[in-house]
Amino acid sequence: MIDTTEYDGTAVLTLDHGPVNALDLELLSAFPKALDAVADARAVVLTGSGRTFSAGVDLKRIVEGGAPYVAEFLPVLSRALLALFDHPKPVVAAVNGHALAGGCVLAAACDVRLMSEGTIGLAELAAGLPFPTVPLEIVRHAVGHAADAMVLGAGRLDPAGAAAIGLVHETVEPGRLLAAALVRADGLCAAPADVYALAKRQLHRPARERIEAAGPKDDPQVLRIWSSERTGLSLGAYLSRLRRK
Repeated sequence: MIDTTEYDGTAVLTLDHGPVNALDLELLSAFPKALDAVADARAVVLTGSGRTFSAGVDLKRIVEGGAPYVAEFLPVLSRALLALFDHPKPVVAAVNGHALAGGCVLAAACDVRLMSEGTIGLAELAAGLPFPTVPLEIVRHAVGHAADAMVLGAGRLDPAGAAAIGLVHETVEPGRLLAAALVRADGLCAAPADVYALAKRQLHRPARERIEAAGPKDDPQVLRIWSSERTGLSLGAYLSRLRRK
C-alpha cells in the first residue's frame, strides 16, 4: 500500500493502493508504520503511483461500513495526518496528479509541496461531510486565510492556481517531479536535524494548540454527522453523480 525506496538517504514513500490511492482504514493505518520505518532517513518525499496522488477518502467504504466503520476510521485518519504533519524530518510532497479532499490534506501536511499536473482541492462540503479538527487545522496552517475559500468553496485548483495561494510551492513538469522533490528535500537538510525539528515544532505549535482546544468540542459532532443516515444517503447520491460524470 505504501512502497518505500531510498535515494541518497531520502526515503520516497509512494502510495500504491488501488487506481486512485483512496484513503481507507488500511492505507491510513499503514502511514504511521511507514514513517516509523524511515525514521532514520534524512528526509521524506511523499508521492502517488500512477496518475493520481490521492483522490481522498474512500466514500464507498464510508457508505458500506456505516457508523461502525466511521467510528473506527475518523481517529485513524487523524492519527495518520498527524504522523505526517509532526514528522521531525523534512517532508516534501511530490503531487503527481489529482489530490482531492483527504488527498489534498495529505499534501498540505507536508512541509513543501511540488505539483506537476491534475487538480487539487477540498470536496468535503460538496459531499456533505464536515471537517474533523485535524485536517481542518492542517489546511489552515498550510494556506492561512485562503483556507476559508478552499473549505467553504469546495473547488479544485490547477497547479498554477494552487501555487497562487501558497498551497503549492513549485510547479514542475511531470518528468522532473521526483527529481525536483529530491533536490528540494536535500536543500531542507542543510540545517542540523535537531534544529530543523525544533523549528518545525515551533511553526506547528499554533495549529497543534487549536487541535487540542477544538477537537474535544467539534469532533463528536463531526462523528455524529458522518455516521448519520442522512449522510449515508447524501454520499450515495454524491457517488452516483460522480459515476455519471
